[in-house]
Amino acid sequence: MSDAFQVASKTIVRPGVTLLATILFVSWFPARAQTLLRQQNEPTAQTEHKEADKNKPSLLTPLKHTTEDDIYHPITGRQRMRWFLTNTIGPPHLVGGLFTSAFGTAVDRPKEYGPGWEGFGDRYGMRLTGISTGNAIEASVGALWGEDPRYFRVPDEPFKRRIGNAVKLTFVARRRDGHFAPAYARCMAISGNNFLSNTWRVDSEANTHDAVIRTADGFAGRFASNLFEEFWPDIKQFAFHRSH
Repeated sequence: MSDAFQVASKTIVRPGVTLLATILFVSWFPARAQTLLRQQNEPTAQTEHKEADKNKPSLLTPLKHTTEDDIYHPITGRQRMRWFLTNTIGPPHLVGGLFTSAFGTAVDRPKEYGPGWEGFGDRYGMRLTGISTGNAIEASVGALWGEDPRYFRVPDEPFKRRIGNAVKLTFVARRRDGHFAPAYARCMAISGNNFLSNTWRVDSEANTHDAVIRTADGFAGRFASNLFEEFWPDIKQFAFHRSH
């Protein structure tokens, strides 16, 4: 009896179904809500939308970099789907997971996953599940009150101001009318995802203390992502001109 309990306690949950469900949910929810709203308020515009659909970019195409000074257009349901997918399974985020999972495997934390490729795969899958759940919450729940998850650059401002913008947009987001307000959906997503994941994480990290640390890491990761969004276009342009 005790041996059976010990084996059960070491069982590792691999929540692939959770990952798939969150991707399907966030892909359906905002688009369905927007479709119903359009049918109620703009019944005569359906033909125009069908024609425009033919020229829409792929859902896996990253959203264009936008600046705070651009004329603001509220994010659409399809753009929410693109934001979710590219911020979950886009190349930069998948590559980032390779490094964090490799580090976790090197230090063997958590120990339940063990070393080697199997342990690496478990850590990579758990990280991806957490990110997908958080992004799904932010994209879908934020749609209820028009919270825009996109980052808005200030490329013409001084360096210090640009750093400050990255900090600010870690905790605030735009609404449908363009004004900035607290990013409630983001806070719910980062904290909720990390506490919710306690239900499928291994025992050594399925506790409040680790969930709080993961939440802090989540906000730090969002700040790092904002810095990338803010400065990467400049770095890429500089490197491109130097190469020519």
